[in-house]
Amino acid sequence: MSKVWLVTGASRGLGREIARAALDAGETVVATARSADAVRDAFAGEHHRLHALALDITDARAATSVAAETVERFGAIDVLVNNAGYAELGFFETFTDAAVRRQFEVNLFGTMNVARAVAPHMRQRRSGLIVTISSVSGLVSNGGGAVYSASKFAVEGWMEGFAQELAPMGVRSLLVEPGMLRTEFMDRKSARFGSIDIPDYAEAIAQYRAFVDGANGNQPGDPKLLAARIVALASQGEVPSRLVFGDDARQWAGAKVDQLRQEITRSAERG
Repeated sequence: MSKVWLVTGASRGLGREIARAALDAGETVVATARSADAVRDAFAGEHHRLHALALDITDARAATSVAAETVERFGAIDVLVNNAGYAELGFFETFTDAAVRRQFEVNLFGTMNVARAVAPHMRQRRSGLIVTISSVSGLVSNGGGAVYSASKFAVEGWMEGFAQELAPMGVRSLLVEPGMLRTEFMDRKSARFGSIDIPDYAEAIAQYRAFVDGANGNQPGDPKLLAARIVALASQGEVPSRLVFGDDARQWAGAKVDQLRQEITRSAERG
């Protein structure tokens, strides 16, 4: 039986690929972005089961309105894909307070807005799947990614607990933690850099910017493969709580787990 998907950030990148994979699987997709026209342009009318709506996820009322409109029109939201977000990439002290808060406003509080709008419907039906697009940066943080990682660490902690609250009512959850994907995520439309000039960091920042510029467009992960995995998992009765996607993500996450084990052991030894 066909499902109804609500996908945020669907005009580009991974969100677009997830929406396309769901459509190819015969699903109905309500695809959102800040501009509905951007969604329509991304799909160029290729699917009659695609329905584009405008949604700025930082607007809680708009999120509630989109969820209500989707349920009224299609009768259900079977799968929510909380995908919309962006990255503040750079050294922490080079960001203004406003930039840091904006990162959390979108990646954490915006994601919460959409989940809060959809969860009551899923609870009422005792059915549904919430797919939250996090990142391996929600498990591992590195220099140059502190602010972005902070927002994704927060998403991880919130969703890990929220999933346990929803599970007794039949609502499932999947946290997706990709490594580096070949999307537009690292270009200037999705990634932003700090604006405060600090000479002590100048050389390290230049090296980091060169890394980002070199990696953009050359990332090892295939977003189409990840999208297909997510759509396939959504059709199963049971889903894992997490999907760590990509050799790079598994390597980094595995190294973090090993590090934590060692630190836990040392903590015990020191009393």
